[in-house]
Amino acid sequence: MKAKAAILVESCKPLVIEEIEIPKLTFGQVLVKVICSGICGAQINEINAVKGPDKFLPHLLGHEATAEVMEIGEGVTTVKVGDRVVMHWRKGAGIHAPTPKYKSKLGLVNSGWVTTFNEYAIASENRVTTVPDNLDPECGALMGCAVTTAFGVLNNDAQVRIGDSVAVFGSGGVGLSVIQGAKMVSAHPIIAIDIVDNKLEMAKKMGATHTINSKNEDVIVKIKEIVGNNGVDIAIETTGNVKVIETAYEVTSASGKTILVGVPKKGEKPSLYTLPLHFEKVLKGTEGGRTVPDRDIPKYIRLIDAGKLDLKQLVTDRYDFDKINDAIADLQAQKIVGRCMINISK
Repeated sequence: MKAKAAILVESCKPLVIEEIEIPKLTFGQVLVKVICSGICGAQINEINAVKGPDKFLPHLLGHEATAEVMEIGEGVTTVKVGDRVVMHWRKGAGIHAPTPKYKSKLGLVNSGWVTTFNEYAIASENRVTTVPDNLDPECGALMGCAVTTAFGVLNNDAQVRIGDSVAVFGSGGVGLSVIQGAKMVSAHPIIAIDIVDNKLEMAKKMGATHTINSKNEDVIVKIKEIVGNNGVDIAIETTGNVKVIETAYEVTSASGKTILVGVPKKGEKPSLYTLPLHFEKVLKGTEGGRTVPDRDIPKYIRLIDAGKLDLKQLVTDRYDFDKINDAIADLQAQKIVGRCMINISK
């Protein structure tokens, strides 16, 4: 069996769309047909080799999608053939299976425990979570990373309380989801910071009470005007830009928390005054919001069913699979306001 895939062959270059050959499943693996996939900042970082030289080229990409289970390997018990699933990078229930390798005209193509930029994918059992058949596929894909990361950051890392002031640096898919979640838990004010006016307008729709364009305004001055000289209770940084990290930390109060979602380029180091960390101030990085997919995704689906969570508004751009490089280019050029979605299987 063969399937079309978008393969990273060379760093900082467009993906190559080529057929891959699906190998036989081994213990704990699941074969799925990918319906639609989001593109996360993590994939942009992989393409651009932000963390350094890529040792695994050529390889597949993607870690948030909705899919249908086509076949299960030995030992798999949490999903069955025909199930609708969310594909995610955080470990969930089930077996942590070996990673597959695919044959292609390019030679062997490497893969992680989950990939979503391919029509058919072999995933580790613990990277797929069953969801209802009637769940909108685009909403499901967002729960593979963007939404679960954002809500996990709020619940587990920041532990936002009613009335906490929150500043969100970066209004991409994760940042917008943080803003929506912060509104749901009655944070106030909720301040969105970005360099693109269209994204800031979107942030208002998602629940931001204030917006700051950091290209035109002094972020530190503006935030102190909004919340006072003490700074915000919670600052959540999603860009990975070291200057933005420094600003997020500086505007956090002496008893507040700065949570880092974005990852700086290799070798780039922020300069921070650390004395407040010896007292009440907190600075921490997050690993996907410490989300537990099989525990958290069903909760968010209940909120969708109850009309308390609207994920559909987060998807602002859609592309066919053969236009995936256009989507990546538009993302890097800041042309996409919310989250883009790739239609993998029509």
